[in-house]
Amino acid sequence: VDADGNEVTDQFTNVKTVNGTLTVTPRPVTVTLTGNSGEFVYDGEEKTVTGYTTEISEPDYTADNFTYSGTAEAKGTEVGKYDLVLDQSALTNNNPNYEVTFVVNPGQLEITPITDEIKIIANSKEQVYNGEVLSDDGYKVEGRLPEGYEVVAGVEGSQTDVGSTENKVTSYKIVDADGNEVTDQFTNVKTVDGTLTVTPKPVTVTLT
Repeated sequence: VDADGNEVTDQFTNVKTVNGTLTVTPRPVTVTLTGNSGEFVYDGEEKTVTGYTTEISEPDYTADNFTYSGTAEAKGTEVGKYDLVLDQSALTNNNPNYEVTFVVNPGQLEITPITDEIKIIANSKEQVYNGEVLSDDGYKVEGRLPEGYEVVAGVEGSQTDVGSTENKVTSYKIVDADGNEVTDQFTNVKTVDGTLTVTPKPVTVTLT
């Protein structure tokens, strides 16, 4: 068109058209997966933590737009920490409109020791003097133990003459239902010594 708005296309003989390009690039988005965590007190039973939480930087990109084909699980029985590790290579973006950066953070299963007090109490015993050694290797246990668990302890002490001495707990261990030692799963074990006492033997002396 000329300055007055009249079409003058036919006055030009060398008009060419060149197409442009409209480009839409993928939108950046960050997807962060964090493994779940859990804490349990040791009881001899296997504990499990599974799953993960998801945080996405763009609200239009949802969990339906990607796939995680790996595992998300941590298992443990003994006291300790067990990582729930997510496999970054198992993540797939299903929406080509987004350029996704996947970030994975591990979770953790923690099993803590039993803190309840366990008392191992050596027996106390008393007898009248008879010239024989007084001893007692028995004991009793107070406190909460998991079902099937028991304490195995050594108790030593002896007294022959009139007097008292300690009946001492010299060793102990805690075993599970299968006989495996699990002493280190308990953090509050106390021993209480008993007493061995020999009392005088009554005797009557008559002088005539």
